[in-house]
Amino acid sequence: QVQLEESGGGLVQAGGSLRLSCAASGRTFNYVRMGWFRQAPGKEREFVAVITWSGSNTFYADSVKGRFTISKDSAKIRVYLQMNKLKPEDTAIYYCAQYCSGSISNVCSWGQGTQVTVSS
Repeated sequence: QVQLEESGGGLVQAGGSLRLSCAASGRTFNYVRMGWFRQAPGKEREFVAVITWSGSNTFYADSVKGRFTISKDSAKIRVYLQMNKLKPEDTAIYYCAQYCSGSISNVCSWGQGTQVTVSS
C-alpha cells in the first residue's frame, strides 16, 4: 500500500504562484501514472494534471494548461505541481493521486489533500 502526503498549499493573491509537493512512501511508484486532482467547495473532484511513470509525458485540464506544470523526481519519490498565474477559481483542496497499475484513468490511492486559497 502506498501512502501519499501533500504539502505546499496556502493562501496566495491572484496572479501569484505556489508549488505543491507529494511524497510517496511504501510501494514504489515506478510504472504507474501520478496525478493531481482538486475539489472546490460544492463541486465534484476534478482532474488537474497527470504524468507518466517515466516523466516524459504530461497532460493537463484545459482550465490549467499553460499555467500549471506537473513534474516528478523519481529519485526522491516526489511529484510536484507548479502553479503560476493563480486565479480565484483555482481555490480548492488539491489531492495527489496514484493511478492503478496499467490504468490511464483509474486512481488507486489518494493523499489527504492540501488547501489552496487564491484571493482576488
